[in-house]
Amino acid sequence: MAKIIAVCKSREKGTRKEPGTEGLLKEDFGLVDDAHADCCTHRQVSLLAIESINKMRDAGFDVNPGDFAENLTTEGLALASLPVGTSLYIGQGIILEISQIGKDCHTGCAIFRQVGKCIMPKEGVFARVIRGGVVRPGDKLEGNGV
Repeated sequence: MAKIIAVCKSREKGTRKEPGTEGLLKEDFGLVDDAHADCCTHRQVSLLAIESINKMRDAGFDVNPGDFAENLTTEGLALASLPVGTSLYIGQGIILEISQIGKDCHTGCAIFRQVGKCIMPKEGVFARVIRGGVVRPGDKLEGNGV
């Protein structure tokens, strides 16, 4: 079963995000109290699989959920292989829609400065919040057609 491993947020852009016990995903906005939340963008929430983070760990880097500035760390779903437009269902009714796979990386981000490489440009996923709600580590995660 795929699930949410961590819910992370930060007050400033370009920094690592801190994992918490829960977060509120607001429809057409993002994760409340996170620097990247915005009603006017298709990149309201960022997701990264723990499997991607583990690749960096296996390469000898000391990294954890939130270090790549992702809002939601997932497990058990190959996020980067899902097409744009895929709906993700979290917990008891949250719906996200994948809006972008990967991104252009800027060399000023915290993880790039620390290790000289970042996985978000190829393996990070961005989504719009279609239906909001409270998200917690351990919540079930499903994708349509997956």
